Amino acid sequence: MEKLPNEKLAIPRPELSEEEEPPSKPSFIDEASFLDEYLKSRTDRDKSLTSDRSLAFMQEFFPEATLKDWNNWHWQIKNSARSIRQLARFINLSDNEVKPDGNNHSLPLRITPYYISLLDRMNPEHPLRKSVVPVFDEFIVHPGENADPLSEEHDSPVENIVHRYPDRVLFLVTGFCSTYCRYCTRTRMVAKDKCHVGIKAWEAGLNYIQEHKEIRDVLISGGDPFTMPDLHLEYLLSRLRSIPHVEIIRIGTKVPVVMPQRITRPLVNMLKKYHPLYLSIHFTHSDELTPEVREACEKLANAGIPLGSQTVLLKGINDDIEVMKNLMHALLRARVKPYYIYQCDPVLGSGHFRTSIKKGLEIMEGLRGHTSGYAVPTYVVDAPGGGGKIPLLPDYYLGKGEDGYARLRNFENREFQYPDFS
Repeated sequence: MEKLPNEKLAIPRPELSEEEEPPSKPSFIDEASFLDEYLKSRTDRDKSLTSDRSLAFMQEFFPEATLKDWNNWHWQIKNSARSIRQLARFINLSDNEVKPDGNNHSLPLRITPYYISLLDRMNPEHPLRKSVVPVFDEFIVHPGENADPLSEEHDSPVENIVHRYPDRVLFLVTGFCSTYCRYCTRTRMVAKDKCHVGIKAWEAGLNYIQEHKEIRDVLISGGDPFTMPDLHLEYLLSRLRSIPHVEIIRIGTKVPVVMPQRITRPLVNMLKKYHPLYLSIHFTHSDELTPEVREACEKLANAGIPLGSQTVLLKGINDDIEVMKNLMHALLRARVKPYYIYQCDPVLGSGHFRTSIKKGLEIMEGLRGHTSGYAVPTYVVDAPGGGGKIPLLPDYYLGKGEDGYARLRNFENREFQYPDFS
């Protein structure tokens, strides 16, 4: 960056407007560090891959934007669609999609320009469109639905910590997402659309983890942690890594899918300093595996970060054996290990998304034995009331006969016997 000898370089401030990103102040970082990160990120943005689809969308709807703008994740957040009226500029809304306009939604609408570019403009049944565009069905509450269906608040000993399992905790570090899935489990937390909690609010959680030596695994989630600045993420990771009994750190995110521009080289270089670090990425459909997303996953995988997928089973979106198989295969090609398929949680207004458990078992039976084992995730129900994840499998064990042989069936529904005499 060139400047005159007496010209003082203007260093970008960490405080961003609410339109760009909810504000939070990293008081632990000096100006030299800000300048270093800023210059590195400017260089990195020039190298981001941009598909022909993204270019065509940008030229049609954001003709004033440059390629650097498009590949700047702050620009993506700032220019996100946040209302039905804004969204109508990009897609032809159906009657069911227009009805929520003007209503006071508990879950905000926010979709990045990049992710909007993946939506079918004319077809309201398009899988990705159904997952992020609000419909009137969200106002229908079905029996068993709850604002906090997993009872996370009941298992929260201090602010932002959920301690349900003996040796691990969930650390909810932000309530903000760059794109909101309409079936979000944490609607109660993300409803304000402007709530990075900030480093001061993490202290109680960090102290709790420090004091409880049984905690060896910390899952950082929210909201989406990757909507926070690198400096905030590094502060959090460095604090956790300084706790001797914390063995592994995991981050749950959908940012690589809805805003792959966020996965910059400076971010990746920072993350790889805190191994063992794992990433659980929320994928919904193979249409999400674009060139940009594959590049983002490649950057992360090349940094030695194991990537796993978490997919919610959704009616009319991915509740089909071939659709799910295509997603799992696309994930493996992108170096992401299929990890979980979740039964959709009974959050308020989610009935139109939920399938039967029988459908989930049918899909698992269509995967197991019909494709490579690496492509078969674990199907779980996160039990309402705080019961935790319960894995479900088709019934392959048919019992044990009096002769001591166990009866089993395989993926072709053929029966076999195994000597089970012990």
